[in-house]
Amino acid sequence: MRTYDKEFKMNAVKLWESSGKSANQIAEELGVAKATLSRWTRDYKQDGNESFPGKGNTKSSEEEIRALKKELMHVREERDILKKAVAIFSEPRGKGTSL
Repeated sequence: MRTYDKEFKMNAVKLWESSGKSANQIAEELGVAKATLSRWTRDYKQDGNESFPGKGNTKSSEEEIRALKKELMHVREERDILKKAVAIFSEPRGKGTSL
């Protein structure tokens, strides 16, 4: 499977949008499948310059979601600890214990 860099994909999308040629013609000229060109165009229209972040990289929106999930996990852990502490300190004290 061949991989294409961000610049190639963006140029392909812009070429299709500006040339007036069909997707089939552009795809054939570039040596890519029509479905691939269509997907690149959809991604570019959806994410603009954040499209095609590259292998192993994430879009800033995906990075934000990852950070929020991590923070949520941390907050849930803190909540659970506090719940346990409240339960412990809410237990009735036995005879002979005074504070």
